[in-house]
Amino acid sequence: MEKKDLKSMDLNEVTAFVTELGEKPFRAKQLYQWMHQKLAPSLEDMTNLPKAFRERLLEHGTYTSLETVQMLESGIDGTRKYLFGLGDGNIIESVLMKYKHGNSVCISSQVGCRMGCRFCASTLDGLTRNLTAGEMLDQIYRIQASTGERVSNVVVMGSGEPFDNYDSLVKFIRLLSDENGLNISQRNITVSTCGIVPGIRKFAEEGFSVTLALSLHAPNDQVRKTLMPIANKYSLSEILPACKEYYEKTGRRLTFEYSLVQGVNDNLDEARKLSSLIKDMHGHVNLIPVNPIKERDYRQSGREAIDAFRTYLEKQGINVTVRREMGRDIGGACGQLRKSYLKKEEEGER
Repeated sequence: MEKKDLKSMDLNEVTAFVTELGEKPFRAKQLYQWMHQKLAPSLEDMTNLPKAFRERLLEHGTYTSLETVQMLESGIDGTRKYLFGLGDGNIIESVLMKYKHGNSVCISSQVGCRMGCRFCASTLDGLTRNLTAGEMLDQIYRIQASTGERVSNVVVMGSGEPFDNYDSLVKFIRLLSDENGLNISQRNITVSTCGIVPGIRKFAEEGFSVTLALSLHAPNDQVRKTLMPIANKYSLSEILPACKEYYEKTGRRLTFEYSLVQGVNDNLDEARKLSSLIKDMHGHVNLIPVNPIKERDYRQSGREAIDAFRTYLEKQGINVTVRREMGRDIGGACGQLRKSYLKKEEEGER
């Protein structure tokens, strides 16, 4: 009989599971609070649960608690990069970013990624496996426990394509926003996709008030295909109507992520095409000076090009921001720290 993943179950599922073990339903509420409010690192820490009950839980269930393998803190802006070890020995990474409006955590949804975006270190070794909802949650829980400060915003924009792990993503959002758990507002959750059209359409039907961020990165399919292999499967003529449908069903303003790569997508001709493409999309453009990774030859656009690109969009009435570079001195881009860690481990085995 397969063991149940305790941290991936909602309160109703935990109650049914606990009842099956012969315990009274109130024990389920206690267990759930220990997991999702008190952020207990282990079942042993749940001091008001009988020892015999905790032993039965371990016999019939698994308890996700990530191990902090490495934590780096930026001397520039206080950004923290965490490497977490999973129960099967895999490694994932998460980022804590501190802003005036609160703490934001960027989490991974998969071990690695199979999307192959050329400017992202997460894709270099492909996809290993999906994360469970509990593994997604525990990235936030371990970070909040380590800082002693509440996480107020969550971005599913780390390693992995969230809609490639759809069921775990949806379960994660329901658990994260549950009033019996951390109760983080869905309006403070952002999910980023490279453009999985069926996933976008399905997500629009979930009844969430989550922000959808599209990794756009180019104003046409021709340039986009050079940066993102997914563009060979889903064209912008398919992706943008799906995004518009998401806005119409949720009322949530869209975010368009646009990584500026020197000499590839950062000139004013691209800015004009981008403006024309999204002018009626009720969206906000987030310009991202690309974080260089040594395995690729892409370079970050210069400040003059970034400012010119932003100014042009603003003059067209498009809401635009330039993302603050966070944690550049600690390998802040997706997959960089994990990649360097795995390489050292590999070299150590030789």
